[in-house]
Amino acid sequence: MTRVFRAIGIAVAVSFLFCPAWADDLPQTSTPALVPLSSPTASLQAGATPMETPSVETPLHRLYCVEYARLRSGLAIFGNANLWWSKARNLYSEMTTPVANAVMVFARNRRITKGHVAVVTRIVSNREIRVDQANWQNHGEIDHAIPVLDVSRANDWSRVRVWNIATGQYGAHVYPVSGFITGSPIRQATNN
Repeated sequence: MTRVFRAIGIAVAVSFLFCPAWADDLPQTSTPALVPLSSPTASLQAGATPMETPSVETPLHRLYCVEYARLRSGLAIFGNANLWWSKARNLYSEMTTPVANAVMVFARNRRITKGHVAVVTRIVSNREIRVDQANWQNHGEIDHAIPVLDVSRANDWSRVRVWNIATGQYGAHVYPVSGFITGSPIRQATNN
């Protein structure tokens, strides 16, 4: 997947969309460090498949979250990440709970003023998922297998905490989530 994406990344036009998402107090380094996952859910139960360790990939050019999510999901949505939820309405299925390969839409807030989008890669439990995303650390990087924890009181995925690769634990900040967009169009044009 990495090699394929790097080849696709060359063909991607440089986006003028800016989707910063500030990871919790990350040091500003030129090469993000890899930190092994050490959460309680990382331990394997008998017969369980091993979980991928969170990692960082540096693409050939700076990559924004919307470009990456569009390439990975196949969704034809354009604009800043905070607009994806409203633009998906009547075009794609919108869900309040995560499903694999759906795009998780982070709502705009004071830390991520243009929102953020990430692709759900794995459902770990009813309160934890893994995502792949770009530019979360604001370096144009691609983060793989990043744990995301639902911390909403109603267990409705409206508020989450995101794994901080630099510290090796969940970040202190809580982020609002609009929901999850699946790649299945709910309405298509016909020639009839």
